[in-house]
Amino acid sequence: MTLTVTNTEAPAKGRSLWDDARDRLLANRAAVASLIVLAFIALVSVFGPILSPHNFDTVYRDYVKVPASLEAYPRADQVEPGFLSAARRARVNVESYEREGNKVIAQVSSSREIDPRSVRYIDRSDLFRDAELTGLSADGKSATLSAGINFMHFYFGTDANGRDMMTRTFIAGRVSLTIGLLATVVAIAIGVLYGATSGYLGGRIDQMMMRVVDILYSLPFIFFVIMLVVFFGRNFILMFIAVGAVEWLDMARIVRGQTLSIKRQEYVQAAEAMGVSDRGIVRRHIIPNTLGPVVVYMTLLVPKVILLESFLSFLGLGIQEPMTSWGVLISEGARNLQGASWMLIFPSIFLTSTLFALNFIGDGLRDALDPKDR
Repeated sequence: MTLTVTNTEAPAKGRSLWDDARDRLLANRAAVASLIVLAFIALVSVFGPILSPHNFDTVYRDYVKVPASLEAYPRADQVEPGFLSAARRARVNVESYEREGNKVIAQVSSSREIDPRSVRYIDRSDLFRDAELTGLSADGKSATLSAGINFMHFYFGTDANGRDMMTRTFIAGRVSLTIGLLATVVAIAIGVLYGATSGYLGGRIDQMMMRVVDILYSLPFIFFVIMLVVFFGRNFILMFIAVGAVEWLDMARIVRGQTLSIKRQEYVQAAEAMGVSDRGIVRRHIIPNTLGPVVVYMTLLVPKVILLESFLSFLGLGIQEPMTSWGVLISEGARNLQGASWMLIFPSIFLTSTLFALNFIGDGLRDALDPKDR
């Protein structure tokens, strides 16, 4: 009698190199914390302007360069002077003034008949709302003027034009992160593919491809940007996609150098001996093993593009008012550092936090993707 033993257990699922890399990345506390910070900044940049009570381009003429504060504006000592100023613009004299809670009531007079439309001057002030003229006298030269106090919060203060800095910092994050992402993705995609192909094929093809890179290096960058503005107009998305198409040159050289070293490894030679195509070797062996330097360069390229955008905006070729970016806000804050330091502090905090987060994430990805640790 013969007994047949059947193994009913399912085969154990193998772990891929990407699974190992993910686990090593999640074990890196600095990288995980940086991912959380970067995700928070991205969410705030996307949803912050939607939830903010102020539009990024709304100008409050009565709140120019007001400091950042958790307390609502106007302050108690600003209400009466603001009301008297608005009354003068309405061409009425304030005979008596009193404040009842969140409302001001004043007896006003004029040498001529008071026009009921004069309340518009009160409503035009950023300090008051819902102005009302009541108790008009028989000769129309005196009346009771009342208005509600329009409380507003400026948690990051306002800029030199009276615009809310918090909303502008959030909207600037959208622009800066979008620019950095677009240019980096384009530069990485072109540079990695071009450099890996050039380094692996070698010989005359490699020399020819590298001479193309040298020629592009010799072209004046500003001239190239001006040509982009001529062709595409002031569309910053198209322009910075094209900027990314220039920034790939460094990436191509880095990947080419890595490829020249990798293609001599035994596993690449074994793949060649097994008849794997050049395209398959580049895709499955060359490019994955160059990801360590690539992600490190990527974390350096994003801030480089953000600073480049600031330079182009200064020349009038980048972001234009009323739209803004972190680079533009920091440039404006530096010019107003003495009298309005908050204009520099808050955009700098967001930009610096983003750069630190990208650097820690880059270090974590480099360690996780290092072939020697697999």
